[in-house]
Amino acid sequence: MSDPGGYRSYAGDDLVTGEGVAVEVPAASVAARMASGLIDVVLALTLLIGGIIAFGLALGDASDAMVGIVGIAWSTIVIVVLPATLETVTRGRTLGKLALGLRVVRDDGGPITARHAVVRALVAYVEVYILTGVPALLAAMIHPRGKRLGDMAAGTMVVSQRARLRLTAPPMVHPSLQQWAAGADVAALPSGLTVAVRQFLSRAPSLSPESRHRLGVELLHTTLPHVSPPPPAGHHPEVVLAAVVAERRRRDLERLWREERLRARVLPSDPLLPRG
Repeated sequence: MSDPGGYRSYAGDDLVTGEGVAVEVPAASVAARMASGLIDVVLALTLLIGGIIAFGLALGDASDAMVGIVGIAWSTIVIVVLPATLETVTRGRTLGKLALGLRVVRDDGGPITARHAVVRALVAYVEVYILTGVPALLAAMIHPRGKRLGDMAAGTMVVSQRARLRLTAPPMVHPSLQQWAAGADVAALPSGLTVAVRQFLSRAPSLSPESRHRLGVELLHTTLPHVSPPPPAGHHPEVVLAAVVAERRRRDLERLWREERLRARVLPSDPLLPRG
């Protein structure tokens, strides 16, 4: 951790939520992803074949060109448009993912948007349907978070909602630093560094005194260039670090609360979630 980017190795491969909280990632297993994907593919092929048969009967003596155009349009709707729309409306769920308790989220843990869903669907058209899912399977087996190529392109991952999330305890601002923290600019603090600081603060009591002091000083030196103005002199490094990440968390929670209220007004509720 001697270099400014060393916090990345300390933070590990945790998921960083919008408020800078380190979560032990409940990434979906490859087996669960394969099962949910198989359900979605079977449903899509059933809908695709059924629609082609229905269109064939309805078109009757139409030209081969017309039949081809209808077939291409219908396959695009079934394989790309419908999955992307469903994932957008349900915030990352399809029927297969609902059955297995999975959900697609952004890399930062937030809900996906239409852009993420469209990218995933377009790449899936190639890696799942054209190439029979082989690239998707290989990528998921190699990637530490089980991502397929569509997830890598869209910046998303699939998590299991049936796993128990464990959050590190939120830090608190020392009373002597409350006024400074409230007026400090902490927006430039990288998410990975925020996670590293929170992990250090939660694990500090279990570290040896030498390691605890060294890591605290190094993290503080890495953090201060992202904070303005600097904190008052004479405070312990861990006290300053706790104040920075606590204030960052408070502001991000307020922002997320405002965004959630706005989202609730403009987006329909998830039809796959139970009412009440």
